[in-house]
Amino acid sequence: MTDKEIMAILEQTGAYIEGHFLLTSGRHSDRYFEKFRVLEHPQHGERLCRELATRFQDVPIDVVMGPAIGGIILAYEVARQLGARAIFAEREDGKMRLRRGFAIKPSENVLVVEDVVTTGGSVREVLELVEKTGGHIQGVGILMDRSGGAIDFGYRLEALVTLNIQSYEPTNCPFCKQGIPVTQRGSRNI
Repeated sequence: MTDKEIMAILEQTGAYIEGHFLLTSGRHSDRYFEKFRVLEHPQHGERLCRELATRFQDVPIDVVMGPAIGGIILAYEVARQLGARAIFAEREDGKMRLRRGFAIKPSENVLVVEDVVTTGGSVREVLELVEKTGGHIQGVGILMDRSGGAIDFGYRLEALVTLNIQSYEPTNCPFCKQGIPVTQRGSRNI
């Protein structure tokens, strides 16, 4: 799939929107990616996850892992495409943890997936968790890299879309200074 085809799906489903948003990272932005608007259409979710899976067909993958909530569906569908297990990490007491009996064996090859990356904080937490288990990280796959390619996790990174979307600390946000109300989306603080 080309970037143009992927962006067309995101725009068509209302997943890529403009306004004034509070991001999970705490930063503000004028553009937001609401992944569940695209994932509510299984045919689009399957197509995007298949594209992500094809980018990692050259390495062995035993487990695909994502952070809850955004990475759950992605981990499941990418794992299905690769013939691997799918698990997810959950935030508990402020830290990403494996729960529900999920485990990674030290010899397993792990692909970490995430929906959107701005600062990469959640992905870094999941990578640290995998490293502590002794799993072999084979890479990171994401739907949208908002950093313009500036993110470096120290592992192979494949993003379906890479955009340089400006984000701001709330104290330096031009939209706040103009008095434009901020919209909080996502699920971190629910």
